[in-house]
Amino acid sequence: MDTWGRLSQADEEEFARLDRAFEAGEPMTGEHGEIFGVWALDRFCADPAGPRRREMLQQVVEDVPAWSGDTVSGLWSMVHGATRTWPQDDTDLYLVPLAATSSLSFPERRIALEHVPHDFSKYRYSEWKILRGPVTELLTEPEAGDPGAAVRNVIWEEDPFAIRLATDFASRLASSEVLPLLRHCATATASKPSPTWLKRTAGLLNEPAVEVIRDVLRQLAAHREATFRPPHRDERWTGVVFLRRRTAVPLRGMVWACELIHEPWVTTVLGDVAVTCGTGVGGSGANARSEMLANAATGVLARRGGLDVVAQLARVQAKVRKKTILAAVSRTLEAVAERTGLSPERLLDRTVPTFGLDPDGTRTEQGLRLSLDGTITYEGRRTIPKTVDRDLLTEFKATAKELKKALPAERFRIERALATERIWRWHEVCEFFLDPPVTGSFARALIWEILQGPAGLPVQVDGAWELTDPAGRRIQPRPDTPVLLWHPISHSADEVRAWRDHLMEIGLRQPFKQAFREVYLLTPAEEETRDHSRRVAGHLLRYGQAKALLTDRGWTGLSLGHWGWVYGSGQAEATKELPGGLTAHWDFHLGEGSYERDGYGNTASICVSGVIRFTDAAGGRVPLAEVPALTLSDTLRDADLAVGVTSTGLEPEGHGEYWESYGFGDLTESAHVRRDALTRLLPRLAIADRCTLTDRFLHVRGDLRTYKIHLGSGNILMEPNDAYLCIVPSGGADQVFLPFEEDGGMLSVILSKAFLLAADTAIDDPSITRQIGPPVSHGSER
Repeated sequence: MDTWGRLSQADEEEFARLDRAFEAGEPMTGEHGEIFGVWALDRFCADPAGPRRREMLQQVVEDVPAWSGDTVSGLWSMVHGATRTWPQDDTDLYLVPLAATSSLSFPERRIALEHVPHDFSKYRYSEWKILRGPVTELLTEPEAGDPGAAVRNVIWEEDPFAIRLATDFASRLASSEVLPLLRHCATATASKPSPTWLKRTAGLLNEPAVEVIRDVLRQLAAHREATFRPPHRDERWTGVVFLRRRTAVPLRGMVWACELIHEPWVTTVLGDVAVTCGTGVGGSGANARSEMLANAATGVLARRGGLDVVAQLARVQAKVRKKTILAAVSRTLEAVAERTGLSPERLLDRTVPTFGLDPDGTRTEQGLRLSLDGTITYEGRRTIPKTVDRDLLTEFKATAKELKKALPAERFRIERALATERIWRWHEVCEFFLDPPVTGSFARALIWEILQGPAGLPVQVDGAWELTDPAGRRIQPRPDTPVLLWHPISHSADEVRAWRDHLMEIGLRQPFKQAFREVYLLTPAEEETRDHSRRVAGHLLRYGQAKALLTDRGWTGLSLGHWGWVYGSGQAEATKELPGGLTAHWDFHLGEGSYERDGYGNTASICVSGVIRFTDAAGGRVPLAEVPALTLSDTLRDADLAVGVTSTGLEPEGHGEYWESYGFGDLTESAHVRRDALTRLLPRLAIADRCTLTDRFLHVRGDLRTYKIHLGSGNILMEPNDAYLCIVPSGGADQVFLPFEEDGGMLSVILSKAFLLAADTAIDDPSITRQIGPPVSHGSER
């Protein structure tokens, strides 16, 4: 019999033999196998008043010594079904399941009884009142001398983190000071703690309990999913696991307990837990590793309130894409903002921590130096001597870790402000963006514009901030002057060109594309289609990579696979909420033959992009001409980026019509911007005399051949016959100044290939030299 009480053909045949013997009045004393026990219980359930049926149950209890775990699970499924019509006061029904369970080891008992407490307490409560005591006794390991048993009695070993709690943390969790709290935390089954629950928690908290909560939650924040097979389970139970519910519930209780703990570490640890549990498997995606724990952490942050929680909530906003979690974070920020009389955005401006850094982004004490990027040195050296104060070094390392979390959140927040045309007063920009060490590291490299006025880069003169334009003219805004981040969509081509030239001239690298930002204006084709754009339709994209990239940029809902074509798993729509109540929709589908290409599994590898459209708050379609120009541009920029980074046309050893068209065809807008950057970079390079730019290619003259590098895909053709040259990128051109941090890094890849091919006689990689072949006369090139 299996776990669900289903009989095999052999079981059915044995049942028939036992029925014949029973009906013939034969003695059953020679029957000792577990199938006899299953038969006796099954027939008793069907006819409890029949002669000798109860006698058979007692014989099973006395004479069947060994049971398999699957069979015991099946017994419980059998009696759960039978209780629908069973007298509540007749306990003989449970004799066999209870006796059979007691023959198992404790890990096996937990597997056999996995669903019993939930199913009976929810659907058979009257029977559960009878069973609760015996079942609880069967599940409770003797704890004397075994702290791991005490933990396992609360948290079953169903995932790697549970096993760690029952081993590494066993002695602390099972101590007399902490174990009552652990058991209480296992009752955290509601969506939020009640006053009664918190009152009980307060009575159980003590110094050892607080310390173990801190350490367990820190380990939770560092925990990641892994392939795992629970002990005493077969291979069918192997899978990628983060946390099982029986582990997550006590951990939620520990998170709730933080509401009563007033220690400096609490807010940061809760932020860490919210980010880890709120992001998807692998650290990205629109789902959450544990929505339960992410909501618990953000809920406690919300109830704690105060300005110190804002920075942690900003981290959650930057990393998490689960809509329900983000909605809770937004509500919390709005509530805190309302109490302070500020908007959520201005509240975030004021609560970015400095981490003890000086305005130049460093902190120096006793020879130790902490830099903004998290690097720690001692008197200029990376090696830290043992004579350094260890407590100070530990503090520096902890701060470096926090810095590495804060920097991407700030970059995300500032780029979002650029995309939404947010406006500040100049004194706010100076105080909250230019002066602070973390935010300032980004803001000082950006162009700021007086509303409907001039624009410039920030410079500090006599301790005060002002702006300087490309011509060197000084702009001195008054404190209340409205300013915003400069965006090329609102400016002429000459002005954009001037800023790009200026950045190259002064060697300023921006934290994200601003001066070199792509602009996507409405095309005649889009005017004709009116309410949708086919600009990025028909591309073959690496599905997993595209989904992760779009999720990081705020898109949700993209879910494709071969798991249910009849339910529409071959089609999906990615959506992104935009300013002004608009929503962008981007269609995707799986191409013909994808199921065979993916080996007939559930996971899709390639998806096909479709059209992009916009809807208003009521769900009605919005004509593209009515979408604000900046909103349209940045939406199409997301899509172009996804294509430019994840297209199969980028594969070094690709083939087929799409690969040919994308790998060597017309340039996208992002590739045009890349070309514009190259026109400014090439004259500065040591290989400038060997390079020529055409409309789609960077031509590089080597000593053996001349090469054409496509500016969109980075693919290479060799003259004179346009033979394809496959070079797998191994790194970027780190020695070359780039004016922006580029998503996908294609500009760096193109430059690294150009440097390599300009010195083609020095290439010693046989996989490349075999393709290049012997020298070709440049005179024959076209």
